[in-house]
Amino acid sequence: MNTLIGAVAGLGAIGLLFGLLLAIADEKLKIELNQLEEELLKALPGANCGACGYPGCSGYAHALTLGNLSPDKCIAGGNETAKKLAKILGVEVTAKERKTAYIKCQGGTGKASDVFIYDGFPDCQTAILVSGGHKACQYGCLGFGTCARVCPFNAIKMNPETCLPEIDRNLCTSCGICVTECPKKIISLVPEKAKVEIRCSSFDKGVEVKKKCSIGCIACQICVKKCPQKAITVKDNLAVIDYTKCNNCMDCVPVCPTKSIYTPAENT
Repeated sequence: MNTLIGAVAGLGAIGLLFGLLLAIADEKLKIELNQLEEELLKALPGANCGACGYPGCSGYAHALTLGNLSPDKCIAGGNETAKKLAKILGVEVTAKERKTAYIKCQGGTGKASDVFIYDGFPDCQTAILVSGGHKACQYGCLGFGTCARVCPFNAIKMNPETCLPEIDRNLCTSCGICVTECPKKIISLVPEKAKVEIRCSSFDKGVEVKKKCSIGCIACQICVKKCPQKAITVKDNLAVIDYTKCNNCMDCVPVCPTKSIYTPAENT
């Protein structure tokens, strides 16, 4: 009995000693935040997405205290956060146009053909290492959802029927992480007000596109001719919209023979 009591007392003493050591270490090693940095950190959304270019919100808050840095780098917080930071810093900030991500591919299940069956690890960055991926279209979405997994705001979901990602514009903060991580580079940021999107990334000639995907852009230029704002051009066999000219008239949408042009209202 005495042995048991002695062992318990010994363990308790060791635990107390380690607790004291940890408390001392915490006090000695902790990083003191100045008042300005604390205020800036509180104004940030705490997303820690890194889209500002710094390691998390604390890194950005600290960088702001060093001066000569614009308070509009927090993509997740948008203009409202920029205004709060500018007020704390006593500087002016110009509101930026809000953007959203969109998927430049519709070649999902039943639309785009495959050249082989991929049976490896289900990740786009891994799958592309095998001959560039299983899709016949070298520009097409691989459909393994890497973009959805890296999105810190749960704004991207994989459609189980098409095996394509879909973006919830209400949740997207245009942080751009999915744009960076997509190995096929089929995700872009467009102004939130944009109502038309070219949902294809293929630079193949039209005849090759038809062989590989039933819904790809064939560079027929009908949309170019139809656009009253001259906002659409065809570059390297792919239609491109100049959003500084587009007024969302959507005249290009119904004339596209392959349905490569979509509106967010029809397909998020």
